Amino acid sequence: MKTIKLLALSLFAFATATTVAQSKKVDVKASTVSWVGKKVTGSHSGDVSLKEGTLIFKGSKVVGGNFTVDMTSITVTDLKPGQGKENLEGHLKNEDFFGVEKFPTAKLVFKSIGEKSAGVYSVTADLTIKGITNSVNFELKVANGTATANFNVDRTKYDIKYGSGSFFSNLGDKTINDEFELSAKLKY
Repeated sequence: MKTIKLLALSLFAFATATTVAQSKKVDVKASTVSWVGKKVTGSHSGDVSLKEGTLIFKGSKVVGGNFTVDMTSITVTDLKPGQGKENLEGHLKNEDFFGVEKFPTAKLVFKSIGEKSAGVYSVTADLTIKGITNSVNFELKVANGTATANFNVDRTKYDIKYGSGSFFSNLGDKTINDEFELSAKLKY
């Protein structure tokens, strides 16, 4: 009898401890991914749309995630039509930058996650842009059906060297920072 009770208690503890992972699709229409690129003379900002995304939870804790970004959707938000908006959007889509005709999507796949505090995680992920994958690190905050993250990406690691002072000299005030900022607000 004692053995049966011990076995039942062990099975209950195992079943409770092994919560099944649950995938939650990101609402791509309600979510935003914004970018800021800086240069010597100022900055530009814009948005890019998610094609699809999933956060993976085990209980209430984030244990994974993967996202596909529609690079053809890149827009500039700090310029109005007729003020260079169309030219900059076209330039960002061409081979000097993201080459969206050949590389229409970018991907982010979580590789490891550490919980820093309740709802705050330290994430290491693989980011693929233009077919090149590099590791990125960022803090992810999750609360009330929303996940947010902000991080910088070194574009030169993805063969985006246009206007980079690290690769070209005598650019003067035409120099563009190697890093751009990404901010994501994901609704799930």
